[in-house]
Amino acid sequence: MNFIELCDSIFKRSINDYHITDNVETPINNPFEEKSIEYYLYLKNWIDTVQWHFEDIIRDPQIDPVAALALKRRIDKSNQDRTDLVELIDSYFLSKYGNIETLPDATINTESPAWAIDRLSILALKIYHMKQEVNRTDVSVEQHTQCQKKLDVLLEQQCDLSNAINQLLNDIETGKKYMKVYKQMKMYNDPNLNPVLYGKNS
Repeated sequence: MNFIELCDSIFKRSINDYHITDNVETPINNPFEEKSIEYYLYLKNWIDTVQWHFEDIIRDPQIDPVAALALKRRIDKSNQDRTDLVELIDSYFLSKYGNIETLPDATINTESPAWAIDRLSILALKIYHMKQEVNRTDVSVEQHTQCQKKLDVLLEQQCDLSNAINQLLNDIETGKKYMKVYKQMKMYNDPNLNPVLYGKNS
């Protein structure tokens, strides 16, 4: 099993585990050894899955404004947790490939492996939920056909992205590409950098 196959199996497990209850308040029960790469991949997708449903809930036109604000705060925290997990997964790759000697003409990729894997995690969610739409029996033939076409595109995209990530990892392993990770310097969560926040402290 290569790394992308590992990701796919863990993402599917996380999504299926969440949908046993299909409730954003369900506590995570990560089945993998703490601090292992499998543990972080499962946690990453669980965060994505819960946030997917947060985003559904907050779009309810009848949502109470106070509840919506509280949920927006949870979405903000979820986004930060997601970013932290991506950086942690990239740290795994930096450590794994730290001793690789790069070739003189080695190049850098437009995104790090972990950010590509982040997209793979979101794609797994899109595919799961689009399959649900395809399997609905209370929709028109036209809507069913449209959803099937979208699902076909998502599956093709998943295949292409998986192959691209596998190629990237292979290129890093053979020294054709090298990693360079820039930490996400989000400013709006930092009380020293967000003018709204530090303005209130002045």
